[in-house]
Amino acid sequence: MARQFFGTDGIRGRVNQKPMTVETALRLSIAAARAFAPDGGRDVIVGRDTRRSGEMIEAAIVAGLSSMGLTPVCVGIVPTPAVALLTRETGAAFGLMVTASHNKFQDNGLKLFSPDGVKFTDEVEEALETGMFDAFEGSYAAPADVVTPRKMEEGVRRYVERCLEAVEPEADFSKLKVVLDCANGAAYRAGPDALRKLGCDLTVMGVSPDGVNINAGVGSTDTKALMKAVTDSKADIGIAFDGDADRLIVVDELGEEVDGDQVMALIATELFHTGRLKGGGMVATVMSNMGLAEYLKGLGLTLARTKVGDRYVGEHMRAHGFNLGGEQSGHIILSDVSTTGDGLLAALQVLKVLARTGKKASVVGRVFEPAPQKLVNIRYAGTNPLETDRVISAIARAEAEMGEKGRLVVRKSGTEPLIRVMAEALEEDMMKQALDDVVEAVEAEA
Repeated sequence: MARQFFGTDGIRGRVNQKPMTVETALRLSIAAARAFAPDGGRDVIVGRDTRRSGEMIEAAIVAGLSSMGLTPVCVGIVPTPAVALLTRETGAAFGLMVTASHNKFQDNGLKLFSPDGVKFTDEVEEALETGMFDAFEGSYAAPADVVTPRKMEEGVRRYVERCLEAVEPEADFSKLKVVLDCANGAAYRAGPDALRKLGCDLTVMGVSPDGVNINAGVGSTDTKALMKAVTDSKADIGIAFDGDADRLIVVDELGEEVDGDQVMALIATELFHTGRLKGGGMVATVMSNMGLAEYLKGLGLTLARTKVGDRYVGEHMRAHGFNLGGEQSGHIILSDVSTTGDGLLAALQVLKVLARTGKKASVVGRVFEPAPQKLVNIRYAGTNPLETDRVISAIARAEAEMGEKGRLVVRKSGTEPLIRVMAEALEEDMMKQALDDVVEAVEAEA
């Protein structure tokens, strides 16, 4: 049966339209309570980002959990990885984060974490969907067992402390001039707190959330202002988070974005040379560049690939003993500390390399020579274009023509009505031809 609620990263959509309604949040909280704490009496960590609708959605979650005899522990505005960490550290039954990540304020969403602080598998999400349909049919807690929610004021502090513990104390950050863009989102307190405690010469932007300005002209999805701030202030580096701070974008001192694959290669190299890389390599998705795989091969390391979604990366890491993985988009998992994509934790690893080596960000951020690659997003309405004969044939022809010299990844976004077409090849002309052919076919059907 086709999913009606969950996409590639939890539930997400336009507020007050299906699936992202108060009713959905209520049904999910009740279904999750029955699935993971059927006897009640457990805590559940609940966090949110800065969207205007966040408190409304949170209220529905609190009502659902309380009605089932669970204690909602509201940690307020915190990064998504903080909810994962606090769920794990407090022994909670599960964690819930109210966020639509990099989307604008009109959207919101729900992300769930297991008691171990990891995102649920497809199978668990499918079971939850079934439970959501029947949520209002089952029994609830006895009146004496209905629970009053409580607040956890120290959530940001505890999260920042854990991130800072991953940085060697002997590294001198005081000479680093950093511009930090928090997207008017969930890290508007945690990000500046962490970098100031390290002693960075810090300039901040995107730290004045008003409920509607999250990801608006700031953050990882719009780095123009950050690029200008970096060059104007002659900073050493710029760091941008998305709305829930589970991913980052790095801008070097020249005002140019550093590709997410390069950031992962940088961290992999650092961990490898200091003897802390586990699993004999790292994990990335099918979207990561062929050049990353070739670079790691030169170090005697492997690149394991998964389908798109940092939870699939995390699942593979846990199953095969890796401690580093991520997505080209900037979700980076450092599992010795965090169980999910963590923008702040990844940023600290990059800053540590700059502080230790004294090299420019433009130097340390160019680890390997990338294969020519391009991604095109195509908005569609109605049926899925990928199911049409024209698109299927175009993809088959492009793959046959490239052979082993290139790759083509065509997929439907799990969070927006978009078809994402990515092509890469050892030769740029080959890449462009494959991309153009498939994009033309998708656009014709979209």
